[in-house]
Amino acid sequence: MEKSTSEHQVLQTQRTVPYTPDEVYAAFSDPSRLTKWWGPKDFTNTFETFEFSAGGSWKFIMHGPDGSNFRNECVFSELEAGKKIVIRHVSKPHFTLTVSLLPGKEGTQVLWVQEFEDSKVAAAIRHIAEPGNEQNLNRLHLHLRGDFK
Repeated sequence: MEKSTSEHQVLQTQRTVPYTPDEVYAAFSDPSRLTKWWGPKDFTNTFETFEFSAGGSWKFIMHGPDGSNFRNECVFSELEAGKKIVIRHVSKPHFTLTVSLLPGKEGTQVLWVQEFEDSKVAAAIRHIAEPGNEQNLNRLHLHLRGDFK
């Protein structure tokens, strides 16, 4: 039986950055770089495990600006250098994040698609996740520009 996906389970945002797909992919694949920009505005990270390979584990703690800590456990489901990164978030809330890197005249279109297993969970955190995803892409762009070293 095929799984059906409701539009209410999916959060999507996109951004064009003036860098090549390989440059954007490198910002994801290098943990010393990723830890600096990953997450919403004013969040920091502590990476415990980072195995950037298909099936590899990624465990980290996001530290909020208010001192709160959020444990995350993920698996890199699919990696295509310069093209795509698929991350399955195996701790709650359960979702799959697909980041597609599409080359264009202006640089790379970063298509960020977050698909939740449960539409009720997606609805409950949409007000936090949507702006957080935008902030994450802002930070990626700032990092690529050299502002997060």
